[in-house]
Amino acid sequence: MELDEKSKAVLRVLRENARMPIRDIAKKTGLRPSTVHQRMVQLQQEKVIKKFTVALDNAKVDEGFIVYMLIKTKPRVYLDKVFAISNVKEVSGVTGEYDLLMKMKFRDVLDFNDFVLKFRKNEEVESTLTMVGTVNLKEEL
Repeated sequence: MELDEKSKAVLRVLRENARMPIRDIAKKTGLRPSTVHQRMVQLQQEKVIKKFTVALDNAKVDEGFIVYMLIKTKPRVYLDKVFAISNVKEVSGVTGEYDLLMKMKFRDVLDFNDFVLKFRKNEEVESTLTMVGTVNLKEEL
């Protein structure tokens, strides 16, 4: 699906606040409410919009300790079990010396330490490089 300017305008507003009423989106975009509604339905049907979600305050939901981990795995290994762990928020395949990049959120350093000690015992994992986030400068959902 090729996105036109009307659809892009609707998406820009939804990124700011996905709960905004259609009438308010129409005012912000200069489109008619019926056009906004039609575009939102179409964007969902075409899977451009996968889901509506919330942006949480990490500290208030006990996820204020953010960790990024590069992982080198044995050849052709896919860590399905890792993806099911609630602390693991994002996993991307990457190029270079490592195979995967994980973004994880924990309550604190002790919570992370418990995780990493168990994780590194996984025989499919050859090595890891861990980085702790110190400040969140920008995050988009």
